[in-house]
Amino acid sequence: MLLYVDSQYTSPYAMSVFVALKEKGIGFEERTLDLEAGARHAPAFAAQSLTQRVPTLVDGEFRLSESSAITEYLDEAYPGTPLYPADPKLKARARQVQAWLRSDLLPIRQERSTLVVFYQPSDAPLSASAQAATHKLFAAAEALLPEGAEHVCGNWSLADVDLAVMLQRLIRNGDPVPPRLRAYAERQWQRATVQAWVKRARPPL
Repeated sequence: MLLYVDSQYTSPYAMSVFVALKEKGIGFEERTLDLEAGARHAPAFAAQSLTQRVPTLVDGEFRLSESSAITEYLDEAYPGTPLYPADPKLKARARQVQAWLRSDLLPIRQERSTLVVFYQPSDAPLSASAQAATHKLFAAAEALLPEGAEHVCGNWSLADVDLAVMLQRLIRNGDPVPPRLRAYAERQWQRATVQAWVKRARPPL
């Protein structure tokens, strides 16, 4: 098993697959790509990755990119910790959350990139559009996590990792986050497989 990730270890999508492999207890080799230098467009990598993006997984002769496709494949093909709920409705909810976090809330993703999580905070205030996006994020997260809930779908799933990362973009930058959501994100952050990604050595920017 081979996993391609970004050389700065800041991609939340690479992180999601990394956590999935660790949760499953699957041994894998890791290779990094310098995305700033355009390494993902190099012919050697393009031959491995249909979409020329990280993460890309190589499992024998099978090659797969796009993080949610990879994690669903791992969950269906390998035993170990479930990455998604078994119940179809709960699994659909987890996938909904993942898809939403990947496709919406662009102002947060732009103004609070994962550099603020893994390197250093930004001193720029959130724009009006980013503030509106944070209100949308908080409202959805609070609906997904009623009082006393520790996980989005009852038990842990990768949706919790992805939601925690989105909240950490704000928390690590010192932006205001409702206490209950802050506590949720910090709990998810302490999971051993998440910490294995968080604590790794990163090259200087």
